[in-house]
Amino acid sequence: MSELFRPVSEEKGIPIALIGPEPMIPIMLRAIKSFPSFAPVTGTYAALDEAVSLTEKLMPGVEVILYSGPLPYQVCRERIHYRVPALFVPLTGAGLYRSLFRIERTWGLASLSVDTLPEQPFVRTFRELGQPLPELSFYDGGRPTDTEALIAFHKQQAAARGAVALTALRSVAEVLTRDGVACEWVLPTEQDIIVTLERALLSTETRKSKEAQIVVGLINIDGFRKAAELRKSEHDVQRLKLDIHRMMLEYAESLEGHVTTLGGDEYLFVTTRGTFERHTGGYKFIPLAKSAQNSLSLSLSIGVGFGRSANEAGSHARTALRHAKEAGGNLCFIVREDESVIGPLEMSEPLEAEVSLLDAALIEKAEGAGLTQLYLSRIVAQLTRTGKTAYNVHELAAVLGVTVRSTHRLLTQWMDGGLVHVAGEERGKAKGRPKQIYRFVCLDNLLRH
Repeated sequence: MSELFRPVSEEKGIPIALIGPEPMIPIMLRAIKSFPSFAPVTGTYAALDEAVSLTEKLMPGVEVILYSGPLPYQVCRERIHYRVPALFVPLTGAGLYRSLFRIERTWGLASLSVDTLPEQPFVRTFRELGQPLPELSFYDGGRPTDTEALIAFHKQQAAARGAVALTALRSVAEVLTRDGVACEWVLPTEQDIIVTLERALLSTETRKSKEAQIVVGLINIDGFRKAAELRKSEHDVQRLKLDIHRMMLEYAESLEGHVTTLGGDEYLFVTTRGTFERHTGGYKFIPLAKSAQNSLSLSLSIGVGFGRSANEAGSHARTALRHAKEAGGNLCFIVREDESVIGPLEMSEPLEAEVSLLDAALIEKAEGAGLTQLYLSRIVAQLTRTGKTAYNVHELAAVLGVTVRSTHRLLTQWMDGGLVHVAGEERGKAKGRPKQIYRFVCLDNLLRH
């Protein structure tokens, strides 16, 4: 039975439909975390033909459709008139490598029966491995979506020469496994999905219209006055200012934008949204921050604003910079048109950059329960760095920068507002009452994303 799923928190963004069998959807959702511009809606099917009805239901509410593979796309293309772009994740050599590795470990690669995939990837893969091609039989009996014909083909090859089935259809793999036929379901890799998502993003009308949207950024040099005081002479201070200004000019050049100084320790830059997104790897990291740290031993607080006008983008940039400064500095936040917040972004190399997205509804709910944007920014910054949402009162006081007594008072407000729950207790080495552990349940969606 097919299933429709819409995210519990309706994050505003470019709506995209992800359609595929149930095991593929978590993989696709994991890959889409790298694209905060997308708001995914998913449809899962058990039988391939159900992809048609799922597409018809989801298409009116999305800007682009992405199928988990070529077969559901082929079935739908024959029966549906698309009003939005539709793409599928291709089966590439990377997915084939994984499947062949699993077959080799379990059954060996002497003989294979194959559907959906052409012969060329096999030739290339085994040539790269320096191995001779195994005995291969490819399905050419007609429609590649005819599951009964595919099952019969693989069973015939297994009975005739002990071939291991390599199929792109989950339903075929399930039947063959149930009937005791050796088989492997070929899946695309997460990287295949990411590459296709990049194409999907470029095909949307929203993306095309936002590509040239003005982005305003504010950069504040953390501790500039202290850094200047450490210089031995006024000449050294002036050299520091020149070095900072040169770095900002180079950054603006890389963004194909414009930069101007707003004073000794603050700069404003203007660029386009498409360029900024590409330069930050999809709003994941800020290369400028690493340059400042490596060359000048300075940290930066950065606020970036998106808006429907230059004035709105500038106001949002100031709000985002305030988030960064209030959360302790050396951070970057983005405030979007709807006042939702992306951040904090990574300030170094993007090894595993997790981008947290706070929608406007969550911010409003938090403030209604007494959780100010200052405290929320500090907690989210800690979450991004450590993945932690549960604290005892002393740990939380250190994160918030307030006394334990104030923290107790705040926690009472936040629990009344449903933002925090008591998650358990911990006992220390010293005797005494156990410490309660408080968990920010309002941030659970960020961990899932």
